[in-house]
Amino acid sequence: MSDLEQEPLLGINTTSNNDTFTPPQDQQPSPVPPHRTTEDDTLPETSTLGRSLTWTGSYILIISRVIGSGIFATPGSITSSVGSIGLSLLLWIVGAILAACSLAISLEYGCMLPRSGGDKVYLEFTYQHPRFLASTLVAAQAVLLGFTASNCIVFGRYVLFGMGWEAEEWAQKGLAVGLMTTITVVHGVSVGVGIKIQNFLGWIKVFLIVCMAASGIYVVIFRPETSRGETPGFEIFRWEELWRDSVWSWGVVSTGLFKVFYSYAGLSNVNNVLNEVQNPVRTLKSVGPVALFTACSLYLVVNVAYFMVIPISEIKESGELIAALFFERVFGTGFGRTVLPFAIAVSAAGNVMVVTFALARVNQEIARQGFLPYSSLLSSSRPFNSPLGGLIVHYIPSILVIALPPLGDVYAFILDVEGYPGQFAALATAIGLLLLRKRRPELKRPFKAWLPVVWLRIFVCIALILAPFSKPEKGKGDVSFWHATYAVVGIALIVFTVLYWYIWFVLLPRWRGYHIEEEVAVLEDGTSITKLVRQKKE
Repeated sequence: MSDLEQEPLLGINTTSNNDTFTPPQDQQPSPVPPHRTTEDDTLPETSTLGRSLTWTGSYILIISRVIGSGIFATPGSITSSVGSIGLSLLLWIVGAILAACSLAISLEYGCMLPRSGGDKVYLEFTYQHPRFLASTLVAAQAVLLGFTASNCIVFGRYVLFGMGWEAEEWAQKGLAVGLMTTITVVHGVSVGVGIKIQNFLGWIKVFLIVCMAASGIYVVIFRPETSRGETPGFEIFRWEELWRDSVWSWGVVSTGLFKVFYSYAGLSNVNNVLNEVQNPVRTLKSVGPVALFTACSLYLVVNVAYFMVIPISEIKESGELIAALFFERVFGTGFGRTVLPFAIAVSAAGNVMVVTFALARVNQEIARQGFLPYSSLLSSSRPFNSPLGGLIVHYIPSILVIALPPLGDVYAFILDVEGYPGQFAALATAIGLLLLRKRRPELKRPFKAWLPVVWLRIFVCIALILAPFSKPEKGKGDVSFWHATYAVVGIALIVFTVLYWYIWFVLLPRWRGYHIEEEVAVLEDGTSITKLVRQKKE
């Protein structure tokens, strides 16, 4: 077994919750000054919060991130586009294969560099030159695009719907702000309570989806007379029925495939919090594949349940209301109208909890690197032994995006901008993996991705980057203005960040005769941080 798979090593700049023998004062060695070099990323580091995430907690962190509210809406729009049951199910399987390619890259990086921060750590380690460029790009994305808004709005909308109240915009936003605030307070005041709540919501979500699929199949097999309307049943598995009306156009298939691929997003969520995971390398190597298998299985079973209960003609016309049709046919109008909204609300709330949990750790790592204002304050785990500073950095943009833009074109545009620059980061990490294998073959790699998988991931990233510039079906996207505007804005943000880096780290130091160096300090809670200081050139 690899050394990295043993009990995590503690770097000299880390703390441990284990009791250790302390020699007498006169026998203690001289303290070793802390350091935070890039090479330290190859060693596990225990957070000052301790390693509180078990295998189960890590599993929920992934599965709750992957399975949001999309499973209740996406299958209808995909089937409507591709035309047939067989092609729709095939896309969910192909999407899982593509997601496995992304997961393999995250596993190799995470096992090689087992520290919190995810892509931040991987990009900084891989692209150390030009100096500070990778860190600046990651920090800008965290501050400008590091928000969680869509599932907060989904939560508010469906809670109101389930209560039978009118879903006015102010009420949706009020509930969304309340959810985001509550989750931030819970995670900020007590890490343990936050983990227990998100674990509970995660298991409830899995249980609801399993029961949903099982109830549909049960009605078709044992109680078809109790369903509301005609049920296709097992007729859908006849070969002719599976592929009837299939649309094999690449433009249509690729659009559906992108929707499926995004439904698997989040498999690397635990990579963001490895400092808090027990046995991080061993856990990472198993929990990701198990979560992917779970998500793929649940997606397929739910889709089969939809197809067995609802005629495909109605599915094609349902748009994003496929789950509503399903619940109405299986449980009736009254019960279905109550259960469905709260099932979606629970799913959305669980997603917001795990996303907030992970992104707060990423923000804290960025602050520790000295790339946020008041970095000492934001890096500290005081006063509640939690990443409260990282939570605040995540909370502020989230609240602004929830509260300020009106629901409609502007809101959809902001959400599109949020995800697009991430494809450039994914492309950089995939290419970086190949570069590291050539430059640093001596690095320990407890997991190694298959080379064709890496190249396939690179191809998918390029396709996703170029996709917004292809003309969408019916000539328009999800906004009334030019469909690729969000892509142009996303690219502009990257260019602006590079320009900012050049001014602050190249142009101004050259003009004023100084250079920027990194100094390491240790906060009162034991957290080691990096400070960026100016030093005059001699």
